[in-house]
Amino acid sequence: MEVALGLFAGVGLSAAAGFRLFVPFLIMSLASLTGNLELAPGFEWIGTYPAFFVFAVATVLEVAAYFIPWLDNLLDTIATPAAVVAGVLATAAMVSGMSPLLRWTLAAIAGGGVAGAVQASTVTVRAFSTASTGGLGNPIVAIGEFVSSVVTTIMAIVVPVLTFVVLVIVLLLVGRQLRRLTARRARRTSA
Repeated sequence: MEVALGLFAGVGLSAAAGFRLFVPFLIMSLASLTGNLELAPGFEWIGTYPAFFVFAVATVLEVAAYFIPWLDNLLDTIATPAAVVAGVLATAAMVSGMSPLLRWTLAAIAGGGVAGAVQASTVTVRAFSTASTGGLGNPIVAIGEFVSSVVTTIMAIVVPVLTFVVLVIVLLLVGRQLRRLTARRARRTSA
């Protein structure tokens, strides 16, 4: 059961990394420092004061950068592969009690996959916002992504099973909506 809870928490943290790279690591560091989160062996460094301060500075810079309209779209090109890596690390940091091969395989597939899917959806929303508002709506998108990252991170640490269930439902709904949009677009181009 402990392995499953770690995996659920890791997948939730990976989703949060898809919204903002450093927010989940900052909160994980704080939770570990206060004794509210146990990290997997080899990832104890996340719960140190130097890591906490680095994550805090990185979070402030990342959040601020997304409020600059031209920079936010540029950051998305960097953040997409970085989110996948962050998702893998977040999941690996939460899962213990299994062979390293299985742990890293699960982290790559589940953590990296979820982080990449969430990041791809945020890129799509930002592109739509940029196209429809000329970038003026992007700060609202940035606030939503930041809040989503904070809430998802806290939920993943406090109620990992509920977070996992909510993520599965949301990803299924988003996937269904994307299929509808793609089908609609295909009908328009063929007509």
